[in-house]
Amino acid sequence: MLGKFKAPVLAALCTTVLGMGVAGCNGDSLDNWDPFAGTEQKIEADLFSGTKKITVAGRKVNVSCSGEAADGKPVIVLMHGGGDDVTKMAALQKTLSAKNRVCSYDRPGAGASDKPAGPQDFASTGKILTGVLDLIAGDHQVVLAGHSLGGIIAARYAPDHQDRVKGLALLDATPSTMAADIARVIPKSAKGPAAEMRAQQLAIFAGQNPEQLVVADGEVRSVGDIPVEVVQHGQPYLAAIPTYGKQLEKAWSAGQRKWLALSSNSNLSTAAKSGHYIYTDQPDVAVKAIENVAAQATG
Repeated sequence: MLGKFKAPVLAALCTTVLGMGVAGCNGDSLDNWDPFAGTEQKIEADLFSGTKKITVAGRKVNVSCSGEAADGKPVIVLMHGGGDDVTKMAALQKTLSAKNRVCSYDRPGAGASDKPAGPQDFASTGKILTGVLDLIAGDHQVVLAGHSLGGIIAARYAPDHQDRVKGLALLDATPSTMAADIARVIPKSAKGPAAEMRAQQLAIFAGQNPEQLVVADGEVRSVGDIPVEVVQHGQPYLAAIPTYGKQLEKAWSAGQRKWLALSSNSNLSTAAKSGHYIYTDQPDVAVKAIENVAAQATG
């Protein structure tokens, strides 16, 4: 978790916010150099199984992969929530890898990866993701499946990488305007646990978290017509927050609907028996959503 509260429901809310080597020149390569050939180079994926650390932007990044790659099928990339790591999604990865090539990674500041070199934003965390994809997917297409903070990172990344990202599965993804929603719903005059939650969450969004990631509000940008599955929690755990809980639930639900604007081929569903961790509360729902996106993205 990014922050901890004495009350379990407030602790749960804290979870809602959140390379490749370069070939050197040698005599043989110079002898075979074609000045009229294209400059683009094919990036070969490293189809390893298990975990390994790679270097991206000067940081060691922990990566886990499993399952067999197949021509025409996208690589599924799982993206954990704030305060979590690849171990949290290990069971989901194992299930999905029975039929798919699946990878996950610890963002800098999470799990077994290095700490970030300094403050992060969506652009810098996107560069890390690109470096990871270069290794695990190469020129293959990918489906990004993100939970909570991992979901908003995936949704912010995809519009600028439509050549590579061919599907999204957002599992109770942090809404695109959550910081503003919290500030609006819980006023500065609030007292007690709600005031504590407000202060901690706004600090987390401002970058006071292990990833040092500033989770800035922003508009939902289009990714065209790729398949997008948005799955929201059905158990209203946020409603337990004194005075402001029901309003926070409404804001969260509205935020999930906003993600539908990502694509003309998007769908919203509710995991009726789940709290925030849909993939552990109802793993079958998460698996179905991700595999549905992967199946549509296959081609």
